[in-house]
Parts: sequence; C-alpha cells; structure tokens
Amino acid sequence: MPSLPPLVSPAAELTREEVTRYSRHLIIPGVGAVAQRRLKNARVLVVGAGGLGAPALLYLAAAGVGTIGIVEFDVVEESNLQRQIIHGQADVGRPKALSAAESVRALNPLVRVRTHEFRLDASNALDLFAEYDLIVDGADNFATRYLVNDAAAVARKPYVWGSIFRFAGQVAVFWEDGPDRRGVNLRDLYPEPPPPGAVPSCAEGGVLGVLCGTVASIMGTEAIKLITGVGESLLGRVLLYDALAMTFRTIRVGKDPAAAPITDLVDYEEFCGITAAADAAEEISADELAELRASGQPFALVDVREPGEWEINRIDGAQLTPKSSFDSGAGVDELPTDRRIVLYCKSGVRSAQVAAQLRDRGFDDVVSLAGGIVAWAARFEPDMVDY
Repeated sequence: MPSLPPLVSPAAELTREEVTRYSRHLIIPGVGAVAQRRLKNARVLVVGAGGLGAPALLYLAAAGVGTIGIVEFDVVEESNLQRQIIHGQADVGRPKALSAAESVRALNPLVRVRTHEFRLDASNALDLFAEYDLIVDGADNFATRYLVNDAAAVARKPYVWGSIFRFAGQVAVFWEDGPDRRGVNLRDLYPEPPPPGAVPSCAEGGVLGVLCGTVASIMGTEAIKLITGVGESLLGRVLLYDALAMTFRTIRVGKDPAAAPITDLVDYEEFCGITAAADAAEEISADELAELRASGQPFALVDVREPGEWEINRIDGAQLTPKSSFDSGAGVDELPTDRRIVLYCKSGVRSAQVAAQLRDRGFDDVVSLAGGIVAWAARFEPDMVDY
C-alpha cells in the first residue's frame, strides 16, 4: 500500500543546534533534513501522560516534534511509577501534566510544551483538537477513546490509537478523512463499546510495565511517519502485540458501509453504559459496611479480586472468591443463601458486575461496596497498603 502524503509542511531551515541534535535522523536515507523540518513544524496533542502517553511524549520530544500538547487532569501516584517513566519519585502527588512537561523540557529544550490540565470531554475536545495536526491517544478507558475518535473525525484530524492490558497491546491509525478513500475510525473496529466492567482497566487487571514502552514506541513511530510521509502507515490495519509469545501480527480493518457518519459528539459515559450501570447498581457505602459489621447481623463479605490482589491487602473477615470463578459459574456454590452478601473489589467495578450476575441468578440480598477497598481504606484503614 502506498505511503500517505506528509501531514505537515516543512519549517524553515534547521539551526546549527538542531542539526547537531537530530543528526542521526538527518543521515537516514529517505528521511533527511526535510522530514526533520516537518517534525519541527508539527503540533501533536498527546491524550494522557500515563502508561502510553509517558513513553510516547519522551520519544516525540526527542525526535524534535516542534509543539507537544499534553491533556491530563490526574496526579502522579506511586503505583504509576512502574510504567509511567516520564515521572519520578519526587513527582508523587504532583499534577501529571506539569511533571510530564518538565521532563519533556529537560530532555529537549527546543520543543514547545503546552499543558491542558482538564478532563477531556465533549465540551472542549473539538476546540482543543483544532489547535493540533495530529492526536496521539493514550487514554485508558473506552468512554475517552470513543470521544477522541469522534472528535478527531469531526475535526478531520488523524490520530494514533493504542491499547494495553497485562501482556498484550494494540496499535492503529484512524483517520476518517484519510486520503484515497482509506479512511477508517475506531467504530469500524469496535462498533459498540463492551459492557461496563467487561474489560478491566490497568488498575483493575494489571499491566506489564515494559509493555507500555513497546506499544508507545510504535505509536510514536506511527506519529512520525504520518508527519513526515515516510513509510507505510498502519491506517486500515491494527497491530497486535503479544509480549508473552513475543509475536506481532496485523489485521485489516475496512470501512463499515452501514456506519452512520460522525457529525457531532455525544455523552460518552452514557454511550458506554457507565451512567446506566451506576444507576442500576445496588451499592453499600464504606460507612454503611462499617455499621453492618458493628451491628452483629450475619452477612457474607466476599472479595472478588484475584489472588495476587488478595495478597496485597484485604478487609478482615472477607472470603476470597474471584470474579473469574463467578464468570465460570463455580463461585456461586461458595456463597451462603441465608444472609446478605456484600461484594468488593478494588474500585467497585468488578463487584458491581458480579452483584448483577448474582441477582440474575436469584440472589435477592446482594450489594457491592461503592468505591471498593480503596474507599474502605481511605475511610477506615488509611495505613492499608495501596496498589
């Protein structure tokens, strides 16, 4: 498949300092000074400074992308440092956007860094995307991924998409208005989002730290290829990476002829079923659980996390019955039928899903701990080990 035309026009001539810094690019046949000048003129927005955004930001900065935007509202936590290499121990508690910007500037003072310290949503995405040539999507949830996809389509911008989970990663380029009728978007790959809780986040399911570097490096490579017009883009393909088997393969993605054109933005939490799931969940707060424990009433406290999480921390008196056992049906046999059942996981997502399964199976008095063990620890056991 032929290369795409360069996304960005070249900047003015490189300075002496730039020639020295980027010399290993300049001597690559087929790249050279013109491609480097395109990078200098490029404006790239990175969504998130987390597992994927962190390595991608560093490599884009090192490559000489002239303007880099960082949209991020979260703060650095110690558990981030296993994979989010743009942050250090001293950054714990600081805004990720500021920490990332400092690291980028320290790596390459020739790069202009812009920080956007807010949550990306339907009210601000289009105006923000209009300021950039290309989007790199490092989001870690489906609601934001669909938002980025739709905003990029409406704004007519290409974007590089990545996804990671445990030992596996995916990378693709989406561009609704791609040249030569090659345009595809995320909805051509995933027409509908998965049910809430069906795909755990990295915080819930875990991720191999070095996997982030591999996937983010590929995302950075695709961004550079789009900017410069060098090589064959992943547009129309999805790269699948299995770190355990150490295999790479690609699958083709074609335009869905039945898909409606994307013309505006929607409520993405509602689209992904997050709002409905929260409304439908029968929950108990940490305070209510404490009152239940103090009342002396019989109840079963069930931890639906995996054994590795159970070893890190747990609520006293709980029994471990992982969600995976409920998914297979075996876990139901471990539950009493003569008392209330209180389920918990890390944040409340998996336990709410198991509670819904149990209610469908005829369990009338089953609730999920809102906020999971994180909420319990914050309220009653602040010294509990976090993860």
